[in-house]
Amino acid sequence: MSSELYADGIGEITITGTIVRIDLMSLSATDRDANNNPKPVFRQRIIMPVDAFANAVDLMQKALGGLVEAGAVRRIGDMSAAAAADIQAAQGSTSNASPNFN
Repeated sequence: MSSELYADGIGEITITGTIVRIDLMSLSATDRDANNNPKPVFRQRIIMPVDAFANAVDLMQKALGGLVEAGAVRRIGDMSAAAAADIQAAQGSTSNASPNFN
C-alpha cells in the first residue's frame, strides 16, 4: 500500500544548484491569522533533481490544459480584465513569501 499526503498547496519552491525543494502546505484546522483565516502550515517537502522538476512542470501543464479544455478551471489570462480583478481582490493580497518569486 502506498502512503498519500493531502496538501492545500505549495508554500515555497527553493532551487539550490541542481536540487529543487518543494514545500507542501495545508491550512491549519486550529491556527488562525489576524483576519481569522486558517494559517498555512508546512506538511512535507519534495526534493528532486532539476530535470525531474522540469518534467513534473511539463506534466502538470498538460494536466492543467486538460482541465481548462474540460471547463473544470479557467485561467485568469483567459478572462476579462474586470473578472480577473474581482477574483484577485476576493483572494486578497496574499503574496508568495518565497524570495524566489517576489
